[in-house]
Amino acid sequence: MSAVSREQLRALMGEVLSTQGKTLPDDDAALLSDIGFRSLDFSELALRVEDEIDDELNFDAAGLRQINTVGDVLDLLTEIQGQ
Repeated sequence: MSAVSREQLRALMGEVLSTQGKTLPDDDAALLSDIGFRSLDFSELALRVEDEIDDELNFDAAGLRQINTVGDVLDLLTEIQGQ
């Protein structure tokens, strides 16, 4: 399994948002609620990452409740790729 870099994760996240006519801000501290990034978008992003690494990501619901910012999403996906 090869990991997707933080920069690649950011690009994939931008692609998910762009399909809805939204733009991913450069600031990792941007709140997901402010940019309209929903749980369904996270699911789409996770599927894209799984396609890239050709493996399933394993994460729990408690971890998902902790994400509030763009940086939180990138950190979580970076972390769970290593599990």
